[in-house]
Amino acid sequence: MNNSIWRKKPMHMFEQDMQKSELKRVLGKWSLTAIGIGAIIGGGVFVLTGTAAHYHAGPALAISFVIAGIGCIFAALCYAEFAAMLPVEGSAYAYAYGTVGELFAWIIGWGLILEYAMGAMTVAVSWSGYFNKLLHLFGVHLPENLTNDPVSFGGASVNLPALVIVWFVTWILVKGIKEAASANNMIVVLKVAVILFVIIMGAFYIDVANWTPFIPEETLVQHESGEMLPAYGWGGIISGASAIFFAYIGFDAVSTQAGEAINPKKDMPFAIIASLLICTVLYIAVSLVLTGMINYKNITGDALKAPVAYAFDVAGQPWAVFVITAAATAGLLSVMLVMMLGQTRVFLGMAKDGLLPKFFAEVHPTFKTPWKSTILVGAVVSIVAGFTPISLLGDMTSFGTLFAFTMVCLAVWILRFRDPNRERPFKVSGLNIVAPLGILVNTFLILNLGRTAQLFALAWLVFGLVVYFLYGRPKSHLNTRV
Repeated sequence: MNNSIWRKKPMHMFEQDMQKSELKRVLGKWSLTAIGIGAIIGGGVFVLTGTAAHYHAGPALAISFVIAGIGCIFAALCYAEFAAMLPVEGSAYAYAYGTVGELFAWIIGWGLILEYAMGAMTVAVSWSGYFNKLLHLFGVHLPENLTNDPVSFGGASVNLPALVIVWFVTWILVKGIKEAASANNMIVVLKVAVILFVIIMGAFYIDVANWTPFIPEETLVQHESGEMLPAYGWGGIISGASAIFFAYIGFDAVSTQAGEAINPKKDMPFAIIASLLICTVLYIAVSLVLTGMINYKNITGDALKAPVAYAFDVAGQPWAVFVITAAATAGLLSVMLVMMLGQTRVFLGMAKDGLLPKFFAEVHPTFKTPWKSTILVGAVVSIVAGFTPISLLGDMTSFGTLFAFTMVCLAVWILRFRDPNRERPFKVSGLNIVAPLGILVNTFLILNLGRTAQLFALAWLVFGLVVYFLYGRPKSHLNTRV
């Protein structure tokens, strides 16, 4: 028995888990890539571009995406090496468990829960906003007490569209991974087509005056949270990169699907890197078009909720507003699907190790999905999305993502020294440069998140430590298995 909090899960136990897995291996490299794109292209394009341009970087938003992309590529390469070597459920949690130790693995897993839960809730509320905008285009107006949370409305109300859509996504996820992947693939094709439409059509309405100055003079701007944070200049560009990191959650979600990949050792690295590169290029192009079509100072009020649609509305193209709003409504659906999918697989990995109750690891005999945990996640996400005013969640999701990325870079670096002869189907070249840069960039971006978000995220991690010492550590399978 090993009671150390630094105990590591032996590699042979990972291999046993892979052999005993009840999940269906139905995902090829393009389905995995589509899962990554499905999560990455969504809130980042349809929502975050507006808030990041107005509150942080101005026209230099494209540079923020470049910086965030650089931070991601270091982590993506490390993820790819680990995903090929340990193609199991649990993503960064599993990687840390086999290298850094149980306590670090728990902290990362707990951070991933924050990342995916907050992300799904935020996207559900964003979806509701776009859905209502779509209904308005058809002249349909739902009562305000059915489209707002009680705090925002100031009385008895529920954000019914947000609540209902979460249960629809839950039903798809319980039904089966193949059905979920097929639905996601169709939505991804639609989203990419519309993003290309935005880039090509929007280019004709760019006013270069909106790019002048490209990097506005740095100042302090009061955010919705009440904080005075750096805006514009290089300080704003960096804080913008931190804020939009939420947009890059997708390739992390790819790694949670290793247990359902047909050929994970080859397909996981391909999907992780391909989805990141494709979406980074699209993000940079959209940010340039958006800030060229409208002045970043004018992205206020309702424009913050639907900046891309607003830009075409200002350009006098109402038909384009309809296309973009419809695509965003469908697109955010796939983001929610992938985030909830990722969270249940992290739960599955942790439960298989005994750190969470067996409830989270129970797989449906017919659908071959972790149906109980999926329903629980759906219930929690739907209640919070339906009844709670959600703010700061983008930053909190970014915290969880950046933290996980930092730990993965550290873990893959440690394992290269500890076990240099282990088979690595995908091996990062220049890891002694890539891993430290990944750690430094992602840690730096964490430090540039809003203070309130940092405090909330820290409180969540402290709560997680309490759960670990009261439940996870005593129940860990490593107490009895070596």
